[in-house]
Amino acid sequence: KTVYSHLFDHVVNRVNQCFPFETSSFFIGVLDIAGFEYFEHNSFEQFCINYCNEKLQQFFNERILKEEQELYQKEGLGVNEVRYVDNQDCIDLIEAKLIGVLDILDEENRLPQPSDQHFTSVVHQKHKDHFRLSIPRKSKLAVHRNIRDDEGFIIRHFAGAVCYETMQFVEKNNDALHMSLESLICESKDKFVRQLFESNTNNNKDPKQKAGKLSFISVGNKFKGSSFIRCIKPNLKMTNHHFEGGQILSQLQCSGMVSVLDLMQGGFPSRASFHELYNMYKKYLPEKLARLDPRLFCKALFKALGLNENDYKFGLTKVFFRPGKFAEFDQIMKSDPDHLAELVKRVNRWLICSRWKKVQWCSLSVIKLKNKIKYRASACIKIQKTIRMWLCKRKHKPRIDGLIKVRTLKKRLDKFNEVVSALKEGKAETSKQVKELEYSIDASMTKIKTTIMTREQIQKEYDALVRSSEQLLSALQKKKQQEEEAERLRRIQEEMEKERKRREEEEQQRRKEEEERRLKSEIEAKRKQEEEERKKREEEEKRIQAEIEAQLAREREEETQHQAVLEQERRDHELAMRIAQSEAELISDEAQLDLGLRRYVAKANGTKLQMTAGPSVQATKAAAGTKKHDLSKWKYAELRDTINTSCDIELLAACREEFHRRLKVYHAWKSKNKKRNAETEQRAPKSVTDYAQQNPTTQLPARQQEIEINRQQRYFRIPFIRPADQYKDPQNKKKGWWYAHFDGPWIARQMELHPDKAPILLVAGKDDMDMCELNLEETGLTRKRGAEILPRQFEEIWERCGGIQYLQNAIESRQARPTYATAMLQNLLK
Repeated sequence: KTVYSHLFDHVVNRVNQCFPFETSSFFIGVLDIAGFEYFEHNSFEQFCINYCNEKLQQFFNERILKEEQELYQKEGLGVNEVRYVDNQDCIDLIEAKLIGVLDILDEENRLPQPSDQHFTSVVHQKHKDHFRLSIPRKSKLAVHRNIRDDEGFIIRHFAGAVCYETMQFVEKNNDALHMSLESLICESKDKFVRQLFESNTNNNKDPKQKAGKLSFISVGNKFKGSSFIRCIKPNLKMTNHHFEGGQILSQLQCSGMVSVLDLMQGGFPSRASFHELYNMYKKYLPEKLARLDPRLFCKALFKALGLNENDYKFGLTKVFFRPGKFAEFDQIMKSDPDHLAELVKRVNRWLICSRWKKVQWCSLSVIKLKNKIKYRASACIKIQKTIRMWLCKRKHKPRIDGLIKVRTLKKRLDKFNEVVSALKEGKAETSKQVKELEYSIDASMTKIKTTIMTREQIQKEYDALVRSSEQLLSALQKKKQQEEEAERLRRIQEEMEKERKRREEEEQQRRKEEEERRLKSEIEAKRKQEEEERKKREEEEKRIQAEIEAQLAREREEETQHQAVLEQERRDHELAMRIAQSEAELISDEAQLDLGLRRYVAKANGTKLQMTAGPSVQATKAAAGTKKHDLSKWKYAELRDTINTSCDIELLAACREEFHRRLKVYHAWKSKNKKRNAETEQRAPKSVTDYAQQNPTTQLPARQQEIEINRQQRYFRIPFIRPADQYKDPQNKKKGWWYAHFDGPWIARQMELHPDKAPILLVAGKDDMDMCELNLEETGLTRKRGAEILPRQFEEIWERCGGIQYLQNAIESRQARPTYATAMLQNLLK
C-alpha cells in the first residue's frame, strides 16, 4: 500500500510539472469512488467512503441550495423556498473536534493498548442521545441485530442507515510504516524505488519520533481536507454506454438533485450587477444615456428592449436572468448600429413616459395627502365627540345601571303573575302583594330618573327591592308547593281508585273469559254429543237399511220360487189341455183351476206391484201422506206473507221448508243451465256445498224438526275463497272468512270478509237469493271442529262491518224476515 501511495504521488508530481505554472497553492486530487456504499458487512473503508459522500452532499447543499436561496432572499426576489435535508449534524458527528468519531478513533490509536471494543463504547457513550447514531440491535436487518453494542454502531446517512462493524477500525486507521521497514526499502537496489522513499522521508521526518517505534499517521484526517467531483454510477454491470434509469434517478434523488432542479426552474441562474452592465454597454450608448444612474439605465434599457418581465428580475444591487436570457440580451446589445440607434430612441421615449407617469403619481399623491388631512380633521372631531360622550356617560352611568337593574327586576314580575295564576286559593291576596311590589319598582325608577343619586344610594334602593321580591317569590313558591303536594296526593288517590277499578275490570274480564271458555267447552261437548248421536243414527239407519235389504232379498227369493211353481203348473195345465183336446174332451179353464192357486196368484201379483216402488219413493210418499199442509201450489208471495205474519208453528215450519226447497231447485236449475264461461256464484263455502251433496239427509217432518232444534241460535266461522280468486292466488294469501248465524235450522244472517274487498252482509228475507239455502244439518257445520264460535265474536264483527245499520234499514223497508236477530235489534232500538 505504501509503495502504491508513493508511486501515485510521483505520477501526480510529474503531471503537475508539465503544466506551465511557476507556482501553485492549489491542486486537484482525483478520488475514484462509486458513491454511497452499503453492504451486509461494512468496515472502515465503507465508513471513509460514506463520509466523503456526506461531505460532498453538504458541499452541494451549501453552494447550490443554501447560498443561492440566501442570495435571492437578500436581493428581495421573492422566489419560492426549496426545502432540502441538511446533513450538517451527521458531518459534525463524524469530524467534530474531541467528540467526533474520527477524533475518538485517533485518540484510541494514541493509547498504549488500543482496542476496537473500547473505541465503540466511547462512541456510544459520547453520543448516547444523538439522532444519527444508534446501537446495532435496532437495525431492521436480522444480521445486524446479532452484533453486540461494543462491536459496531449504526449511522443514519443522508442516503440511508448503515451498520458498521468496528473490528479492525483502529488497525486500519493507522497509515504509518514501521521505521525498520522504511529503512529496509530505502536500501533497495532499485534506484527509482529508493528515490521515492528518500524524498518522502526527508519531508516527513519527525524529530520527536524515536527509532524502532511505530509512528502514527491518521487515515481519517486525510479525508477531511479533500475536494470532490460528484459522479453518477450509470449501471451495476460496469459496462460503458449502458444507463439504468431507475438506478440513476434514485442516485439523483438521494443526492438532492431534484431540489436543485426545482430551485433552478423557479430561480435566476444568470446575474450581473448594475455597475457591471453599465460599464459593459456604456461604450455603445450616446452621451445623453451614458449619464444616467446605473440602475435607471438598466431599467430603461430592459424596457426599451421589450424584454418579458418574467425573464428577468431586479434585485437591490443586481439584475437576475432566467436561463438563456442573458445571452439573448447580450446579442441584442451587440447588434448593428442602426438597431442601436432605434434602441436609443426607445430608451428616450420610455424615459419621457416614465417621467410623465411620475408626475401623475405625484399629483395623485398630493390629492391623497389632502384627503388624508381632511380625514384627520374629521377624526379629531370624532375623538372630541367621543370624549364628551364618555364624560357624560361616566357622570350618568350609575343611574343608567340602576335603571337597567330595576327594569330587569320588573321583567321578573311576569314570573310572579304566572305563579299567582297557577294558584287555586288566595289569588286576590297574592295579586295585591304583587301589585304593591310593582308600584314600589315604578316609584324607584321614577326616583332614579328625576333625582341625582350616588351609586351607593341606587344600590341600596335596588337591594331593598330585591329582598322584597325574593320574600314574595319564596312565599308564593311555598304556597304553590303546598298546593302541588295536595294535588299530588289527590292524583295518587285517583290513581289508586283507577287501579282498583282496573283490577275489578280485569277480574270481570277474567270471569268473562272463563265463561267464554266454559261456553266453548260446552259447545264442543255438545258438538261431540251430536256427532255421536249422528253416528248412532247413521248406524241405526244402516242397520234398518240392511234389514230392509235382507227382507227384500228373501222376498225376491220367495218370488223366484213362486214363479217357478206357477210356471210348472202352467206347463202342466197346457199339457193337460193338449191331452184333453186330443181325446176330444173339453175341459174348462176356470173349473180346473184350484181355488188355492188363484189366491196365490193374486197374492203374487200384489207382491209384484209392491216391489216396483223403491224405498226412497216410499219414504217420500209416506212423508207426503203425513203432511198436514200441501204448499206445492202456493205462490212465493203467499209463502213470504205467511212466514212474516203467521203464528201457527207447524204452518210456519212447513212454509220455511217449502221456501228453501224451492230455493234448492232454483239454484240447481241455475247451476245446470249456466254458461260455461260464466263466473261461478258461491253462496256458501265449497266445503259446505260439497258436504251437502255427498251426504244427503232424510228430511224430518217440519214439526219434529222444529221441536228438535228448538230455535237454537248458533254461530259459525270457516275460511272462504271466492272461485274467481282460486287460481289467481295459489298461496291463499287472499283467504277470507265466511260467517253464518243460524236461527233454528235455517240461516238468518250471513257475512263474508275478504282482505281486498268490502265486507258482504246478507240478511234473511232481503238477500235470500244470495244466501245459503241449506239447513243446518245439511251444511255439516256442527261436525266441523272449531267452526262454531261464540255469539259475542260474531256480533263484534257484525257491528264493526256496519251490520246493525244494514239490518235496521232492511227492517224499516220491510224486507227482513222475522228472526231472532231482528227481534233483538227491535228491542234494542226500543
